Amino acid sequence: MIQPRSRATRRGLIWAVAGGLIVIGAVVAIVVSSMMAQVPTADPTPTGSSGAASTPHDTAAPAGKFVDPAVIERGWVPEPITPDPDVYVRAALAAASTFDTQLSTRQEWLAYLDTWFTPDTRYASEQDREDDMRAAQLELRQGVVLPEEEWKSLANEDGRVTATVPGEISYQLVPDDASGDMRIGTADVVLTYTRADGAGTQSPYDETVRVSIQVLCGAGSIPTPDSAQQPGDCKVVRYFSGSLEG
Repeated sequence: MIQPRSRATRRGLIWAVAGGLIVIGAVVAIVVSSMMAQVPTADPTPTGSSGAASTPHDTAAPAGKFVDPAVIERGWVPEPITPDPDVYVRAALAAASTFDTQLSTRQEWLAYLDTWFTPDTRYASEQDREDDMRAAQLELRQGVVLPEEEWKSLANEDGRVTATVPGEISYQLVPDDASGDMRIGTADVVLTYTRADGAGTQSPYDETVRVSIQVLCGAGSIPTPDSAQQPGDCKVVRYFSGSLEG
C-alpha cells in the first residue's frame, strides 16, 4: 500500500488514460446527472479504515455548477463545484482519464489537471504543503497518466478515450487526518478507447481499471483562483497509480 505521507515510495504502475470528442458529452452528462440525482441517505464520512459503500452529502452544490464548463471544448472533464465526495471523486477519476489528442496537447491537459489540486493539510508548514502538492503532481505525470510516447502513438491514430465511474466508490480514512475531511476513494474506472485507421474507420473498445484517489472536502481546501469554488468544496490531494485496497 502506498503511504499517503511518503513521497519516495510511490508505485509505478501506469494508468493508461485518454479522452474523447464524440462521447465526451456523455461524460459530462453523467457528472451533471450524478449531481442532480444524488439523494442524501446517510453521513458519508467513513466510519472505519476499510472501504464502505458511497453515500452523498445533503449539501451538494446545485446541479450544473463547474469551475469552467468551457473545458468540454478541449476534450476535458469540467471540475464540479461541490462538497459532495461522491460527485467529486467520480468527476476527478474521469478527468484524469479523459482527453482528446486532437483537441489539446499533453502538456496543456496536465496543466489543467494541476488546477484540481489542493495541499495536504496534515503538513504543518506552508512550504511542506506546497512541496507535497508538487510531488503529487509529479506522481500524476510519472506514474498515473499515459506516458508521452504513448500519447504520441495514440495521436497518430486520432485517438481519444473517455472514462466513467459507473459503480460504487469505497472509502478509507486518511491516516493522521485530525480534521476528518480527507478520504481515499477507490472505484472501477471504465476507459472507452477510440482509434481511427488510415481510412478513418473508428474502432472503440473498453478497458476497466481499479484506482484510488485522495480528496479533501473541508475547510482546508483551497479553491481554484478566480472561480466560484469556496473553502470546503472538494479538491484533489493526490492520484494513486492503482488501488490502495487489500
